[in-house]
Amino acid sequence: MPTNFYYIYALKDPRVSPAKPFYIGKGTGSRAYDHLVKPDKTLKYKRICDIIASEKTPLVDILADDLTETQALKLEAELISAFGTETTGGLLTNTVVPAGLGGKKRKNLIVPQGAVERAQIGLEFIKSAIVELIRMNSDGITNADAASLLGLRSDYRGRQKDYLSYSVLGLLLREGKIRREGNKHISNQ
Repeated sequence: MPTNFYYIYALKDPRVSPAKPFYIGKGTGSRAYDHLVKPDKTLKYKRICDIIASEKTPLVDILADDLTETQALKLEAELISAFGTETTGGLLTNTVVPAGLGGKKRKNLIVPQGAVERAQIGLEFIKSAIVELIRMNSDGITNADAASLLGLRSDYRGRQKDYLSYSVLGLLLREGKIRREGNKHISNQ
């Protein structure tokens, strides 16, 4: 079975010249075109409706094809980071940063463009790896299992720390993707 069937696409706004991207995604089959006919409540779909209301049609541009899923994920992440999201002053309507997760910001602290998107994309990769590890181990895993097996353990002043995996497991619990039974984490899917 071929594994290079992913592609990266951009949805572009033709109301400006040259047309500017407002969404970057990865897909297979008709995924890039599905956005134009499947209503949802995202900023992306609102932009699509605005473009159609102006009697134009959003452009679908296949940027790269014949990619493995890993290649597609990496390229998608790089492009989202490069263009930035509207919530961080960039062009894209992609919703990489979950709403309501922003913490307090110190005054005069500069966040480089694309840094938030790269961090959130990296977090999604870690969450995906942990969920997959849990699914493959039906009796569950501990925080220490996730930290050591996935290389997430830090070494601070000669002491092993599992804070990163503990935080990510907490996010997965809040999202309802996993549940806790005793000291083990079990998949909800």
